[in-house]
Amino acid sequence: MTDDKKSDWNPKSELASRDQVEINDEMRQRCPVAHSDMLGWSIFRHADVKRILNDRESFSNVVSQHLTVPDGMDPPEHTAYRETIEPYFAADRVDQFEPVCRQIADDLIDAAFADGRDVEVNDELAARFAARVQCAFLGWPDGLSTRLIEWMANNHQAIRESNRTAMSHLARQFEAIVDEQVDQRIVNDADDRNDVTSSLMRERVFGRKLSSEELSSILRNWTVGEIGTISASNGILLHHLAGDENLQSQLRDDSALLPNGIDEILRIHNPLVSNRRVTKCPVRIGDRDLDADERITLHWISANRDEDAFDDAEKIRVDRDPTNNLLYGAGIHVCPGAALSRMELRVFVESLFEKTAWIAPQPDSPAVRAFYPASGFSSLVLRQVSPPQA
Repeated sequence: MTDDKKSDWNPKSELASRDQVEINDEMRQRCPVAHSDMLGWSIFRHADVKRILNDRESFSNVVSQHLTVPDGMDPPEHTAYRETIEPYFAADRVDQFEPVCRQIADDLIDAAFADGRDVEVNDELAARFAARVQCAFLGWPDGLSTRLIEWMANNHQAIRESNRTAMSHLARQFEAIVDEQVDQRIVNDADDRNDVTSSLMRERVFGRKLSSEELSSILRNWTVGEIGTISASNGILLHHLAGDENLQSQLRDDSALLPNGIDEILRIHNPLVSNRRVTKCPVRIGDRDLDADERITLHWISANRDEDAFDDAEKIRVDRDPTNNLLYGAGIHVCPGAALSRMELRVFVESLFEKTAWIAPQPDSPAVRAFYPASGFSSLVLRQVSPPQA
């Protein structure tokens, strides 16, 4: 190992034992381009992350030996698959799905806060909402949501432990879930159904139907990404709203501020920890020289809190210009489901505001932050109380 590739930090130890926001802020200041055996080159500054996102000549998304459609592809393959999936997140589809999403939020929030007891947000609201909404979006049975939540928890544990045997087993488990849904549609004639999964089974790329492996990859990417980030996002949102009376009052009083307010809350505590890239050629990032075929980890939590990109970076400002916010990425790999995710999060908060007078932390049960690879909170207990006196 050259001097430039010495180990600058130990993410396996630090991310598993310390506040992820704190360690990201620290690394951005101390060593903004840092090397470790676990993550390769970690990139913490906003400008460096944005450069990598927009420079597809120097940085590749093909980071795994496993097929990942389309995130783990570069053009021209990425372009063809991206054009196939983008219509599923068009504005009219999102609008049509909103009432379904709202009913799920209403049902869960009604049940959680009905008798005035304390609510464990992760178990009773955030994960259930994310999984049930995703099942509804894909046309999967609602009862499958519990199985998906358990799968997500096991997958995070396997990643945390770098247990490749467990990760391979879990990948096969998810493929089995997809196979079940596909097989049911084959038996019952998917051509007569209009749900998302049935529609994907009819899609064609490069003049042929999607293979079973491609279909499974797309559905896994959507499901794992959506359930994990929506669940973490709702926990983060409720934690900040409960802990900031002025912010909660401002957003309750003016619903027009919710979209920007939600994006801004999630900017300062990103629900997605990181993404990967690999160098296609020798490059210089900051003061470090990287060879070709080097692994890169982009740290969203750090980039979106960078003082050089955001004035008063640690403050939530609902009127902030969102241009630099990397919540949904940037470049050709910007999240295709951003509009869907924004709708789901807005609907969840709207329902919460409609069905509660005020939410506050439970002082006897302080929030516990989640450890890598998850973001948000592993435990968050809230209660409904009377609004504070003006």
